[in-house]
Amino acid sequence: MGSIAKKTIWITGASSGIGEALTYELNKKGCQVIISARREVILQQVKNKCQDSNRVKIIPLDIEDFNGIKVKVEQAIAAFGAIDILINNAGISQRSYIIDTDFEVYQKLIEVNYLGTIALTKSLLPHFTTRKAGHFVTVTSLMGKFGSPLRSGYCGAKHALHGFFDVLRMEHEKDGINVTLVCPGFIQTNIAKNALTADGTPQNEMDTATENGMSVTKLANKIIRAMENQKFEVYIGGKETLAVYLKRFFPRLLHKIVLKSKVT
Repeated sequence: MGSIAKKTIWITGASSGIGEALTYELNKKGCQVIISARREVILQQVKNKCQDSNRVKIIPLDIEDFNGIKVKVEQAIAAFGAIDILINNAGISQRSYIIDTDFEVYQKLIEVNYLGTIALTKSLLPHFTTRKAGHFVTVTSLMGKFGSPLRSGYCGAKHALHGFFDVLRMEHEKDGINVTLVCPGFIQTNIAKNALTADGTPQNEMDTATENGMSVTKLANKIIRAMENQKFEVYIGGKETLAVYLKRFFPRLLHKIVLKSKVT
């Protein structure tokens, strides 16, 4: 694709964290940006902070409202006439042991992190196939490549995204559609604070690894470079990214390292 300047990009989960940072950086690069999340008031605040707010459109979206997604897609396409890139960024994490976790928590994690993303992607796919161009950028996690205690449902949903989007890439390469899977490690966001505990309530507590992670602005720029280079998959973070390769070649060693780590 080369430069993404002047492209029209739709970002979900844009009210904070990675999505918010991507909004600012893409706006600086001259992109037309559509931002979505549940909280319209917060989205308006994000828009107001942009360098050129005239190139930002707001479409409130609840990723769990599967039945309402088709209408949101129609609104997003109408906002600037077409969409070049969809950044699937909406999601929620988890901090609880399997034995303690209510089944409803797993349902929530699958609905938000997997099914909502799939529903949105499928609804936008015909637009991309008709245009013979399009790019799905899906923010998963390093947890989509290996597991870690207290994150069973989160890991499961993120692993599922990799399976789905790898197949989408294969099936629609002929239609000019690209897929980039972004796997961040520890990033300075509220993901740990908002993580669901065993009964579905938020953890409301930051962990040290997240607090000391990469800044969202630095991550956003790395994601943009991956998009411009049409990467299939990219791992972004600190030394935690090495775990992807340990999982592949030395899975037993990674198992021992994760169990010995104090990261929760």
